Amino acid sequence: MLTVVPRKIVSFEDEMANFSFSPAKSKKLALIMGYKKHRIAAEGQTASDFCLFGLNYLIDNGLLKKEDVDALVMVTQSPDYQMPPTSNVLHGKLGLKHDVICMDINQGCAGFEVGLIQSCMLLEQPAVKKVVLLNADVLSPKVSRNDRNSWPLIGDAAAITIIEKSEEENPVYANVKVDGTGADVLIIPAGGARRPHSEETAEIVEDEAGNKRSLDNLVMKGDEVFNFVQREVPPMIKHLMEVSGTDKDAVDWYMFHQPNKFMLNKVADAIGVPYEKMPANIVENFGNASGVTVPTAICFNLGAKLETGSCKICVAGFGVGLTWSSALLNIGGLDFCRLIEF
Repeated sequence: MLTVVPRKIVSFEDEMANFSFSPAKSKKLALIMGYKKHRIAAEGQTASDFCLFGLNYLIDNGLLKKEDVDALVMVTQSPDYQMPPTSNVLHGKLGLKHDVICMDINQGCAGFEVGLIQSCMLLEQPAVKKVVLLNADVLSPKVSRNDRNSWPLIGDAAAITIIEKSEEENPVYANVKVDGTGADVLIIPAGGARRPHSEETAEIVEDEAGNKRSLDNLVMKGDEVFNFVQREVPPMIKHLMEVSGTDKDAVDWYMFHQPNKFMLNKVADAIGVPYEKMPANIVENFGNASGVTVPTAICFNLGAKLETGSCKICVAGFGVGLTWSSALLNIGGLDFCRLIEF
């Protein structure tokens, strides 16, 4: 597993003047939510740029051979183009063999888990022995810098997870749930086929809370997201434990998507696991890069531990869609579990 984050670091205190809050209120908000600093892509950098940099790093360091790649699964909400698929673009730039399955999945906060499920299904095919799962999002250009609901927590990043067949008996338990009636809870209203970009959609409007954004920007209904997560995620994890026959205390780490520190701590309380087992330190150090927060949390918090040891991990993602998903797996003895800058 490899996580690639931007070199550019932006601090919350340097941006407080952009929000319609007093400095005192902004600092209180930062303490509760875990806002400190976030990593933002440089102008012109795309999701595929971060993936390509990471893939070349692995190839150049002898950690991945081009000829061994049988499938590329790209999970992103910020593709390079409307067409062709970003996975095809990466295939061409890497010069991979022709008999490679390339697949783009439009998923966000639950994207790592959905991609993991898809990758495992691909491995059921006799000809597929190694899958490269790519999670990447560069959403900062779509978020208003004057939106205190979203901008302080947004981050850009990519993660590469290599999944391959093993002769060992090592089951992975997973689930995924969807409620499309909540699709407008996290949405970029304009810029797609339903409402193309125009001068009208680019107009900046101030809402009743003082946030300034356009229809081309991300809109998040924070209260509804919070209620959804508290309502749906704990039962999902309980069901996962029941199906797998696992006691929640037997899980070493809960590596969950990190929308903000407050929300994640509330989830830990509802599930009944200590904060130490569910790290909430990604938003304050890197920002919320959607589904990439899960592999980022693993690389940042465990890193070399997973190269030398092993543990039982529960991963979960929840948000845009609305989609929520989780998986339980034993992981360890990895060839690499690192975080690098681009």
